[in-house]
Amino acid sequence: MQIVETSNEGLKRAYTVTIAAADIASRVEGEISKIAPQVRMPGFRPGKVPANLVRKMHGPALHQEALQTSIRDAMDKLVADHKLRPAMNPDVALADGYEEGKDAELTVSLEVLPEITVPSLDGIKLEKLVVPVEESQVDEQIERIASGQKSFTDAPEGTAAKDGDQLIIDFLGKLDGVAFDGGTAEDQPLEIGAGRFIPGFEEQLVGAKAGDEKVITVTFPEDYPAENLKGKEATFDIKVKAVKHPGEFEANDDFAKMLGLESLEQLRGLLKGQLEQETAGLTRTAMKRALLDQLAAGHDFAVPPSMVEAEFAQIWQQLEQEASNEENPEEALKEIEAEKDDYRKIAERRVRLGLLLSEIGQANGVQVTQQEMEMLIRQAAQQYREQDRQRFAEYVRSEPMVAAQLRAPLYEEKVVDFLFDKAEVSEREVTRDELQAAIEADENGAAPAKVESKKKAPAKKKAAAAEEAPAEAAAEEAKPAKKAPAKKKAASEDAPAEAAAEEKPAPKKKAAPKKKAEEA
Repeated sequence: MQIVETSNEGLKRAYTVTIAAADIASRVEGEISKIAPQVRMPGFRPGKVPANLVRKMHGPALHQEALQTSIRDAMDKLVADHKLRPAMNPDVALADGYEEGKDAELTVSLEVLPEITVPSLDGIKLEKLVVPVEESQVDEQIERIASGQKSFTDAPEGTAAKDGDQLIIDFLGKLDGVAFDGGTAEDQPLEIGAGRFIPGFEEQLVGAKAGDEKVITVTFPEDYPAENLKGKEATFDIKVKAVKHPGEFEANDDFAKMLGLESLEQLRGLLKGQLEQETAGLTRTAMKRALLDQLAAGHDFAVPPSMVEAEFAQIWQQLEQEASNEENPEEALKEIEAEKDDYRKIAERRVRLGLLLSEIGQANGVQVTQQEMEMLIRQAAQQYREQDRQRFAEYVRSEPMVAAQLRAPLYEEKVVDFLFDKAEVSEREVTRDELQAAIEADENGAAPAKVESKKKAPAKKKAAAAEEAPAEAAAEEAKPAKKAPAKKKAASEDAPAEAAAEEKPAPKKKAAPKKKAEEA
């Protein structure tokens, strides 16, 4: 085997590799000798089929397999002999005109990871914004739960409905005097002031009494999901069947037992724990971003363009998907297009931080244990049918790149936790609003990537938050795949934005019209 370097520029490398025809032929002969005892052919005793007949029957397939094995071995030798750390799988091409009996000539191009000096961990200072959970917040949560459990009792005869009361009504909706589909209901509950019906509907029923019949006029919103109703003025014939008052709510043990708990104290404890968990997540987000800002500020090494492009493609796909869910997708796409360079800078920052975290983690013995890996596999397997889960687990265990993709987010968090332990951390109590404001200040372009925020595109918040999440697969250097010449995606192409995905809920989709006034 002959390996010749043809290019060495920055992080890019190129080679020609020549595999001798005799080496490939030797592999073929070896395979023939292995399978010949198992070959069955009429006229020959088992195991006595001549090698030339075995070659005639299986030669092309054995040659192809031997060629692929030779190429994989050549790539392993190239990486080992030249001490390469590929950023992505190498591009491997077999020269045109190759045929059996000739030397296999390959052209190989790849990008390597940069040499990174592991930074000193001394002097890292972080501020932990702590949000104490107040009892009043727990009270609010209880009241919110109670509102979902609200009960109503019949009001005295002749009672005029007021805000907060519930009406039981029949209604018939009309456009230009003609009833329209989805505009009719009977015995429909309506809580005045809940805002569940189209604007103006509930307000016109304040003061209504049981037995009243009236006609109200409303205008459907311009963004209403039913095309035939958008912006249209409609009338509704209303018959009020009953007026009901909301029941009195009291936070006590009986209320907790109604929810399946033992006591009000247990309910309060659970709710307080949930609030503490929520704010702890926000606190970690703010601390992690501050940590990554410090790391990014002190390191500006070159990063492999292919990794940046893969990361950018992931970010861009996410942005386009979010833009498609906006009320005006075309305008949303124009806005993100105007800031495309900013997003590319975010991708570069994320790759650089991922590589830096990788070096820190490896230098300090941070690892994902086998037990943790098995837990990740089990969790990921839950998305498949039960009969397919074992096959998925075996697939992950057999594919290093897939395993790296699955492992990468946890590895990154473990490196971050390691750095938190090494940092000098001071605490400061803030309100939840102050903590959220601090996070949003970064999302709007303040600290993370030093990218000026011109106009906030619909998906900008998530992409800005993506600066917090390094290209996670880079946090564990992916070893070159054992298959060539087919090129596989590196794990960093598929795993970059988990933390960002938690920053912003998906845009709410408009519900399709139902046969109720609240959807009609």
